[in-house]
Amino acid sequence: MGHDHSHDHTDPPSDPTLRVKALESLLVEKGLIDPHAIDEIIETYETKVGPRNGAKVVARAWTDPAFKELLLSDANTAINSMGYTGRQGEHMKVVENTPDRHNMVVCTLCSCYPWTVLGLPPVWYKSAPFRARAVSYPKGVLEEFGTKLPIGAKISVWDSTSEMRFLVLPQRPEGTEGWSVEKLEELVSRNSMIGVEVALAPSELKAIKAGEKS
Repeated sequence: MGHDHSHDHTDPPSDPTLRVKALESLLVEKGLIDPHAIDEIIETYETKVGPRNGAKVVARAWTDPAFKELLLSDANTAINSMGYTGRQGEHMKVVENTPDRHNMVVCTLCSCYPWTVLGLPPVWYKSAPFRARAVSYPKGVLEEFGTKLPIGAKISVWDSTSEMRFLVLPQRPEGTEGWSVEKLEELVSRNSMIGVEVALAPSELKAIKAGEKS
């Protein structure tokens, strides 16, 4: 893994960040905004809006061999061709999970993260315990997320930096032959594209939808 980060991660928050925090605190104090509403908006971008872009990339790779080949050889060109561009989305590399190899992404010194395809980084991704244990005990981290790999499967941990950001291409679940791209997208989660989980099985998706209706 590379650890050559070009920016200093021990610096305090930038002046604009501090100003935003101060303004947010003032607005909350005066009752002009609801902190729960802010949390809900952030949650939406963390888990719904941003990651859906990545899910579209993955589902297309599962169904379009030519696109998959381009994605693995030149991720920036492939992702940009779908209209997903912008800051934090440059210098992308996609790594593919196989029956023998499972990939997981971490940023050991900060939280470098491909916002254009995954949205905002989750809190746990930025935490010191995850950053440390993902490197020292990746199998244990996967188990904490409920991910059990086949016996003999190897784990590769990729260290994101400002010069290179990684996206995991999960394995396509069994039992999805003939599924549309739109239906396949529902099986792809943010966590599966970070590599701490695998893509949902059809039965898991069905159970989730049943729970939402009840």
